[in-house]
Amino acid sequence: MTPREAEAAVLTKAAQRLQIVRDDWANQTAELVPALNFNQKLWTILATASTEQDSPLPPEMKQSMVNLATFVFRRSIETMAEPAPEKLTAIININLNLAAGLSGR
Repeated sequence: MTPREAEAAVLTKAAQRLQIVRDDWANQTAELVPALNFNQKLWTILATASTEQDSPLPPEMKQSMVNLATFVFRRSIETMAEPAPEKLTAIININLNLAAGLSGR
């Protein structure tokens, strides 16, 4: 598995965990914080790696990753503070779209 494929797989896994919580909200709310924490750790790694000095990404892409990470972190905190299933949709979509891009889909 290439690094890009690994990143795509982990993004997909994080999205799936969040989607399970969102789609079965009444029975899965205990999994909300663990799923959000997993996603935040992932985004911390992605944001850090993409902004490293030796990152091959162009400056615009680095800034886009920072912007996405900032949005994901804010939405995660908002969701922990005031839980609602619809707040997970944007995070799920971002993860799946980024995973698709990394996979060449």
